[in-house]
Amino acid sequence: MASVKKDNRLTGSQSFMCVAFSGFFSKSVTSPLEVVKIKSQVGTFHSKRGFWQSFLLIYQSDGVRGFWKGNLASCLRLFPYTAVHLTTYKRIVHLHMDELGFISQWRAIFAGGLAGIAAALATYPLEVVETRLIAQNCRQPTYMGVVHTISKIYRSEGLLALYRGFSLTVLGAFPFSVGCYAVYMNLDKLWQDPPFRFTPLQNFISGCLAAGVSQTLSYPFETVKRKMQAQSARLPHFGGVDVHFSGMIDCFIQVVRNKGVLSLWNGLTANTIKIVPCFGLLFTCFEMCKQVCLYRNGYIVSPLSYKLTPGVDQSLGPYELEEVKRYLRNRNFGSGQASFGNRW
Repeated sequence: MASVKKDNRLTGSQSFMCVAFSGFFSKSVTSPLEVVKIKSQVGTFHSKRGFWQSFLLIYQSDGVRGFWKGNLASCLRLFPYTAVHLTTYKRIVHLHMDELGFISQWRAIFAGGLAGIAAALATYPLEVVETRLIAQNCRQPTYMGVVHTISKIYRSEGLLALYRGFSLTVLGAFPFSVGCYAVYMNLDKLWQDPPFRFTPLQNFISGCLAAGVSQTLSYPFETVKRKMQAQSARLPHFGGVDVHFSGMIDCFIQVVRNKGVLSLWNGLTANTIKIVPCFGLLFTCFEMCKQVCLYRNGYIVSPLSYKLTPGVDQSLGPYELEEVKRYLRNRNFGSGQASFGNRW
């Protein structure tokens, strides 16, 4: 859900690296909340006593490193996910643009949803790996790392096990997009201003609100998806899942019958609390990376300052600016040679 505003002063590779690095950093810092959320969704014994007690039980059973289980898989997933998402999103948006190059808010959100599905399909095995690593007990591990987990699932359960529950990603995209659309369509009423006049703080709060609403609406689909990813007859205690089921629909039925409807939102507290620091770190880290890139490209005087470089046209792209610099250097070099020749 988190997104950053595109800056044409960055190259494509710089934008990609800024997004990937900021995502890597924000995920790593908020990993303890993600672990608590996923354990609550799967239904392991750590989540039986509530949100706060979950931290203590995880520490007692897995130690400090238990709060970063699955984080490497989650971070490795960022790079291909970001690349596929950005590429697919640009292509879909281009197809839906009118003759003036504009696209409606709803079409943009729809494009984002389709791009998210495409990116999830390309990286889904790593999401399954993340869930398995988090759900297992560190002191009696079945899996020893990302590569070992993928290899063992493939050899013992087959290729389809690495995509178990993917249909829920597709189903969950609909309420997620509806939540985004509902929030963004009412932002002007909330702030009493049109979107193009929003301050960075207003954009940040708007993003958090949209993420909170959309994730809450699609949360039951993610809960069932996590249970399907974790359950396996070949794992101790069936992977730690609190209900046993034979498929997606049966999982919904068993959860509601045995745990109640509200259990479909188990872990929502951790997920909601995670939104603000995750978004805050994401945007802050992205801005810091962007400042370094803008300084290297020659648009600002220092990576620690927003002061623009005098005489530089900020509307030029990085390659265009480099061409201008090269032209000016050649011209100055040529005039220097001419004046040197005139002396003789």
